[in-house]
Amino acid sequence: MFKFSGYIYCFLFIAITLLMCSCGPKQEAIKEEIDQNKLKQQFVKANQQVVIKENDEMDYYQKSHHMAFVKTTSGIRYFVYQESVKGDSIKDGDIIKMNYTVSLLDGTECYSSKTDGAKEFKVGMENIENGVHKAVQYLKAGDRALILIPSHLAHGLLGDSKKIPPQSPILYDIEIISVTKEKAVN
Repeated sequence: MFKFSGYIYCFLFIAITLLMCSCGPKQEAIKEEIDQNKLKQQFVKANQQVVIKENDEMDYYQKSHHMAFVKTTSGIRYFVYQESVKGDSIKDGDIIKMNYTVSLLDGTECYSSKTDGAKEFKVGMENIENGVHKAVQYLKAGDRALILIPSHLAHGLLGDSKKIPPQSPILYDIEIISVTKEKAVN
């Protein structure tokens, strides 16, 4: 009987040791997952506050300038102040050329085609603010428009490290000079 109970004690000791060893890393993993979820929720909350702040700034700009901007689902707002009656809407893949002025909402001019030359780029493909790619698709050749772009579609959390500060919505005043339609591949 002693041998049998010795085996039981030995088995129990091994089982308890294994159980304790296996619980440690799992508890650490669970704690780490909870910490990551908590951190993620804090970032989500902070981003939501930034979006609310920028929406308020863009609402104020729109109201104080008495302009009827159209707000898109992406958060971009556009106001066509000189509409062209010719041409189709701009689409991904089209090559456009445009004159522009980029400003902060306080009126500070950052960049302009007057000094930097007109921009020419392929819509949806080239290195320009994502918000510009989205916004020009509401326009056509000859249109002149103001575009309000939230920071997450412009220069984001860091700005452009030159003239546009972090978390700054920007205003584009653009004139679509030309649109070259993408050629269909046969």
